[in-house]
This record gives sequence, C-alpha cells and structure tokens, in this order.
Amino acid sequence: METDELLPLLSATAQGNKQAFAKLYNATSPKLFAISLKMLSNRAHAEEALQDAFVKIWHNASEYQVTKGTVISWMISIVRYRSLDSLRYHKVRKEQALDDDYASADDLTDLPLEVDYEDGSKLVDCIEQLDKQQKQTIHLAYYKGLTHSELVDHIETPLGTVKSWIRRGLQQLQRCLTL
Repeated sequence: METDELLPLLSATAQGNKQAFAKLYNATSPKLFAISLKMLSNRAHAEEALQDAFVKIWHNASEYQVTKGTVISWMISIVRYRSLDSLRYHKVRKEQALDDDYASADDLTDLPLEVDYEDGSKLVDCIEQLDKQQKQTIHLAYYKGLTHSELVDHIETPLGTVKSWIRRGLQQLQRCLTL
C-alpha cells in the first residue's frame, strides 16, 4: 500500500472506524514488525512491542499531523519507541554480545529503514559513504537502543565524540539522500 493511501485509513481510525484500522494494520504491520524484530532480536518481544504500538496508534490516531511527516514515519517512530521501551524493560541489550565491528556495512544494508527509493539502493550508497565510527554509533543508537552513556561505555569513547559522530553521520545521510 502506498504512503498516500495510509492517510485516509489513519483519519478513519481517528474517527473510531475499526475496519479502517484493520486495513491500516494489514498494510503496515509486516514492515513495522520487521523494524521491531531487528531492534529486539526476539520474536516474542517484537510482537509485544508491535501490539503496544498499534494500541497507541489506535488511541492517538487523531494526534497525527501531516506537516510533521508521513503516516508511516509517524507509525515507525511509535514502534521504535515501544521497541526501545521493551529493550530497556527486558534488558535485551545486556543479553547480546556486541563487538566493535557489529555495525559493519553488511549489517547496515539490510536495516528496515523507511525509504522511498527503489530497493533502498540510494540509502545503501549513502550509508557506505559514512565512516566506520558513524555507521557503528548510528546503528547501535537507533537499532539496538543504546543510550549515549551506553555507547560511551561500549566503544570506550568520550561522550562528546559519540554525539558528534551521530550528529555528523545523520547530517551526511540527510544531505546524501536529498541529492
């Protein structure tokens, strides 16, 4: 389903239309589940986070603002925050062994990011232009849910440096994707 087809479904959901909500769920749940599963690496926790996210979407559909982004990006952010909550609650990140090369280029090419480009190749090209530290810190922060403090401990780098790598990496991705 195309992104512009989601807005009427979300609007109808905001009015309490259960059929529209079911269509919205069917159209978006595979992508949203993939994002949650990638972040949590645990099917049961990902399913729980997705369910929590859809409950929040149902209750907050009227709060969506077109000027703040697409429907799917709004939904992705809800799933991402629910997944991060689950990470913290279940302490999944403590169960996983993270090595310094975790966010290699190969790991980043299959991330379920929202991209309107054919097969994500533009995003892959842009990610390849980032340096190793930027790729790693962005991956660990946004897909594994590590806080800045946890990143400092994990990669043994000062907080200011970690924040700079993330900020510069995101800026570089934004510039690259808008070209």
